[in-house]
Amino acid sequence: MSDHSRFATNLPPEQEAIRAKCFHPTGTFVEFKREEVEQSIMQRFEQMVSRYPNGIAVKTKKYALTYAELNARANRVARAILAEHREREERVALLLEHEAPIIVAILGVLKAGKVCVVLDASLPAARIAYMLEQSQSGFLVTDEKSLALAAQHAHDVSRLKTIDQLDAGLSGENLGLSISPDDLTYILYTSGSTGQPKGVMQNHRNGLHEAMLYANGLHISAYDRLALLYSCSTSQGMKITFGALLNGAMLCPFNLQQQGVSCLADWLIREEITIYFSIPIVFRKLTSTFTGHERFPKLRLIQLGSDSVTPKEVEEYKKHFSSNTNLVIRLGSTETGTLRTYFLDRHSPVAERIVPVGYGVEDMQVCLLDEESNEVDFNCVGEIAVKSRYLSPGYWQQPDLTKSVFLPDPAGGQQRIYRTGDLGRMRPDGCLEHLGRKDFQTKVRGYRVEVAEIEMVLLEVPGINESVVLARANERQEVELVAYVVAESAQVPGLGKLRAFLKEKLPEYMVPTTYVLLEAMPLTPTGKIDRRRLSTLGPIRRELEIKFVAPRTIIEKEIAGIWAEVLKLDSVAVHDNFFELGGHSLLATQVISRVRAWFQMEVSLRTLFEKPTVAELANAIFAHQFEALDGGALTGILDKIEEGSDAEAGHENRRGQ
Repeated sequence: MSDHSRFATNLPPEQEAIRAKCFHPTGTFVEFKREEVEQSIMQRFEQMVSRYPNGIAVKTKKYALTYAELNARANRVARAILAEHREREERVALLLEHEAPIIVAILGVLKAGKVCVVLDASLPAARIAYMLEQSQSGFLVTDEKSLALAAQHAHDVSRLKTIDQLDAGLSGENLGLSISPDDLTYILYTSGSTGQPKGVMQNHRNGLHEAMLYANGLHISAYDRLALLYSCSTSQGMKITFGALLNGAMLCPFNLQQQGVSCLADWLIREEITIYFSIPIVFRKLTSTFTGHERFPKLRLIQLGSDSVTPKEVEEYKKHFSSNTNLVIRLGSTETGTLRTYFLDRHSPVAERIVPVGYGVEDMQVCLLDEESNEVDFNCVGEIAVKSRYLSPGYWQQPDLTKSVFLPDPAGGQQRIYRTGDLGRMRPDGCLEHLGRKDFQTKVRGYRVEVAEIEMVLLEVPGINESVVLARANERQEVELVAYVVAESAQVPGLGKLRAFLKEKLPEYMVPTTYVLLEAMPLTPTGKIDRRRLSTLGPIRRELEIKFVAPRTIIEKEIAGIWAEVLKLDSVAVHDNFFELGGHSLLATQVISRVRAWFQMEVSLRTLFEKPTVAELANAIFAHQFEALDGGALTGILDKIEEGSDAEAGHENRRGQ
C-alpha cells in the first residue's frame, strides 16, 4: 500500500483554499490534538464541561441543557446503573425517542464504564429483539414514551430502567472511573449477509479519533450548532453527537421521521444551524421544498455522505446557498470512520458524471486492490481497502467474520487492513472516485443494506421458494429495492400480505418497493442465479404511488381475473401494466390464449404489448367487437358477458381471491 500513501493528507491548492474558508466567523476554533485521542471519551467530554459549563450542549424544542446540566444528568444515570450492575464492559441497551434524554443516557452508560447498544424504536420488534439477544445486553434503559415498547422486550422487568424515574438524590458529580482507550464504547448494528444484523464494535480511542478528524477537518468550534437528523443507533448519529459534544459545540436533534422534511428548512433557519449533515436523497428532498425565499445566514457547511453524491446535489447546493456556505463530500463506513473528504464551493467545477469523494484524511491510508490483493494502478478500478490503527475491533460475537475482513498488516505493528467491499478508482493526484459496492450490498436512502438479509426474510414467507433482491434506479435515479420471487402456485401471498410480513421483520428502508413473480430464476452456465439477467427484466414501477382503481366493467373484470391467475396475484387494478407486474412474453402468450377463448375472438400478442394495462386492453377488445361483429353476434357476446356477471363471485374465488 505504498503508491497511494503519499497522497494521504496532501490536498491540492484549490482544496486547501476552500478548506481554509471553513471556519466559524468568530474564528474560535481550537485544534483537537493528537495526544487527546489517548484517553476515554468521558475524559474529553468532562474537559469540555470544565471549559464551557454554561454553553448549551443539547437543544431541542423541549430541552436546552448546558454542558454542566448534561454532565450532571449523565452522572446520575451512571450511578443508577452502577448501583445494581458493577460488571465492567456490560452491554446496556438504550430504547428512547430521538430527544435530549438519549444523549444523557449514552453519556451515562459510558461514564459507568459500560457499552452502549442504541436501539431505534422505529425498527420492527423482531429486529430489536434480535439485537437485544445477540448483544447479550444486561438491561434496557428507556423513557416514559418508549416504556410500553421496552417492556415487551424486557424479559425481566427488574432489568428495565426508566430514565425519567431516577432517584433525584443521586449525585451529579463526576465518578472518576478509570476507563482505558481500548475499552468498548458502543456496538452499532448494520445489515448482515447471514440474514441477521451484525454488531460493529467501537472503542474509546477510535471514537475520539473520529471526533478529532471531524473537528479538525471542519474546524468545529464552541460557536457551532450541529443538526442531528439521524438516530444514534447509526454511525452517522454517533459521529455527529461526539463531533459536537467533544468540541464544545451545540447538538440539535431533529426527528426527521416524525417531523418530515417539509419543516426542516424553517428549523435550520430558526435554530441557526451552522453544520448540516445528511444523505443526498434527504438533501434533494429538502431543496425541493424551497420557495426561493429561504436564506441561511448561519449555515457554513453542508456535508453529504453515506451514499453517492451526484452532480444534481452539487447543482442544488449552488442554486440555493450563498458563498458563505461550503459543501463537503464524505466517504466512510461504520467499521472505519471517515476515509475521504472533498471540499466544494459555488465556483467548484463538477463537469464529470461522478462527484469524487476526495482526498485522504489523517491516519487512514487507502489503496485499491484487485482480486489477488494486488494494488491496482491509477485510473483503474479496484476494491477500496483501508490501513489504519483506528479500525473497528471487529464484529460482536463473530470472530470468523472479523478475521475474514480485518487483516493484519504484513509489515507488523498495530495497524490492520479492512477490505470495504466498495469499488473505487484513484486519480493520479490522489483523488478517489467511489463506484459502488463490489458485492450485493447496497445503500438505500443512506442506510447500508445487504440484500441477502432481505432475501432470507422473504424465504420465511409461506409459499415462497426462492428470492433475489436487487437495487435498481427508478426514473428519478433513486435507488430502490426490487424483489424477484419464485413461489408455489397454490400458496402465493398477496402483495399487501407480503409487504406486511416484511415490515414486521425489517426496517422500512429494507422493504422492497417492487415485486416480480417468476416461474424460475435465470441461471448462469455454472448453475448460479444470474443476477445480471434479472436486472434486465422489465421496467420498475413504484406501485405505492399508483392509486388502486378496481375493474369497473365486465370486460375489465374478466381481463383482471385472467392476469391475476397468470401472474399469481390477489388483485389487479385497471391501470396496472402487465409487464411491470412481472409479466413476460411467455406469460403474455398464456394471457392472450385465455382472452381468445373467453371472448371468442382473435387477439394478437402484439395487442397486449401495445395495450399493456387492463383498461387499454379492455377498450381494444370492446372496439374490435363492434367493428368485427354484426348485431346478432354482438348480442351473443353481451349475453355471455351477462352470464359471466351472474357467476362473478364464484369466478373470483377460483382465482384465489
